[in-house]
Amino acid sequence: MWLGELITEKGIGNGVSLLIFAGIVSRLPANIGEAMIRWDPSQIPNYLIFIVSALIIIYGVVLVTEARRNIPITYSKRVRGMRLYGGASTYLPMSVNPAGVIPIIFALSVLVFPQMIANVLRNVGGPVANIAGSISDFLSNQVIWGTLYFILVFGFTYFYTMVTFDPKAISSNLQKWGGFIPGIRPGRATAKYLSYVLHRILFIGALFLATIAITPSLIQGITRIQQFSFLIGGTSVLIVVAVVLDTIKQINAQLQMRDYEKI
Repeated sequence: MWLGELITEKGIGNGVSLLIFAGIVSRLPANIGEAMIRWDPSQIPNYLIFIVSALIIIYGVVLVTEARRNIPITYSKRVRGMRLYGGASTYLPMSVNPAGVIPIIFALSVLVFPQMIANVLRNVGGPVANIAGSISDFLSNQVIWGTLYFILVFGFTYFYTMVTFDPKAISSNLQKWGGFIPGIRPGRATAKYLSYVLHRILFIGALFLATIAITPSLIQGITRIQQFSFLIGGTSVLIVVAVVLDTIKQINAQLQMRDYEKI
């Protein structure tokens, strides 16, 4: 955490995210080497399925990560002294996937923790061991695990966004600064409209996250291949793509600042 804060303060981008990104990327040579050791020419069609799926997943992650729903905002004109302020038009960007990878992390924690406790209690003996064994066997079923994983990621996406995004606060701030959405009354109507738009785009984001989360398990179940799973790891791909896009934006912002300084 200390190194991450130092990178954030003196470097480019979010330091903790860059450290996680480095940890994921550093495993790629070993994963590629392991895949080459297990290379089987008879599995080439399945290998192609993995590669094509990886490209589609990466394209989808970039598309949804960058997707925005721009809500137009107009500021009313105000006269102060001899000057006229306001009257400008801008927009409020609402991300299709505002939660990032947090719902996947939450869902994994909820699923892994009971299974870990059950595995420990299986050695206790008696009725407790029987109950723990039943829970462990229940969660070990791939179909049940995938279904619960999908539902939890979908639900946590809504939960996390509702906690971090407050339409009433945004509506109040817009009203204080003289901003309004064309065709929508300020105040409660604006908050209701923002909540309506958020729920519509959030359904797409939650469905996307849940699908990305279970895609590796689905493809591995279809192809019966494990060594190329690193190409389609849902959480890893989301983190890598998000960090790369954020770093590119930070670098472009630094370059623009340098140009402005010269001007």
